[in-house]
Amino acid sequence: MGTRAGRACRRVSRRRGRARKGAQPRRGVLSRDAVLLLVPVLLAGLLVFHSAVPNTFGRLGSLLETFLPWLASAFPVLLVAALRRRSLAGAFALLLALTAWAGVFGGRLLPPSGTARDDLTVVQHNISDENPDPAAAARELAATGAGLVALQEVTEAALPALTTALAPRYPHHAVVGTVGLWSAHPLTDVRRVDIRPQGIAEGWDRGLRATVRLPAQGEVAVYVAHLPSVRLGWDRGFRAADRDESARLLGAALAAERLERIVLLGDLNGTVEDRGLDPVLERLGPPRSGHAFSWPASFPLARIDQVMARNATVREVRSLPATGSDHLPLAARIGF
Repeated sequence: MGTRAGRACRRVSRRRGRARKGAQPRRGVLSRDAVLLLVPVLLAGLLVFHSAVPNTFGRLGSLLETFLPWLASAFPVLLVAALRRRSLAGAFALLLALTAWAGVFGGRLLPPSGTARDDLTVVQHNISDENPDPAAAARELAATGAGLVALQEVTEAALPALTTALAPRYPHHAVVGTVGLWSAHPLTDVRRVDIRPQGIAEGWDRGLRATVRLPAQGEVAVYVAHLPSVRLGWDRGFRAADRDESARLLGAALAAERLERIVLLGDLNGTVEDRGLDPVLERLGPPRSGHAFSWPASFPLARIDQVMARNATVREVRSLPATGSDHLPLAARIGF
């Protein structure tokens, strides 16, 4: 009896051991399901409440906002994982994240509004001070038939070639420092706009303002700007202090503008989601349609080149083919 009882006890112990071993994967399943639920909820929260991410350390908030649309790159992975796990909760959480993304960026995927007879087409391009053939790039921009062409990183060496290439279509132009505006319409009241941050040496001129006399709309104040570059480093995070200060100076200039209608064309080194550009966005409206990523030209990840307006509507913005610069040109249609 004792032997039988001992064997029975050992069998019961082995069954309990197997049961305990079988329970371990079940705990793992629950943890993976929790990940499928929590990650989409986190992404939805970042999309909707990105401004709540603090900028106190390394400007993490601005870094997130620069690449905010790319949070959607996680959606296909989460969808495959939810289908493989047959996780209904994960699928619903992913639907929440998709809805959040559509609420923030979906409007830009809609087709632009119809063209009006008096719409103005403009081109914005950081042509690059290392462009191997700036004249060829200028001819490509002129071929768009735009009424205005704004350029940044205009060097003294490239200026004659640019002017010659653009002159047939754009007889009016103004250059201040390294930014320039070429226009099919007369320019008046051209002046420098001081957007130089403290600590940057004199001679750093990256802002201009001109009055453009459009045949149907009358006078429009056109600003061309090139804000300081940002840097990303492991030691100091997303360094954008100079860019942010320059944006505040540009915002102050826009606030003081006497003309009702303003168009801003520039390499602002920031996306419209980046809070560093808030002083500008408080004065002007961004495009209504089009993502038009412009940088880097080899694999565009963000639109840091911008076209904005006041008392006018930037109906759409689109990127143009590469020109030898590290930025893609942008073409935009503005309605008055």
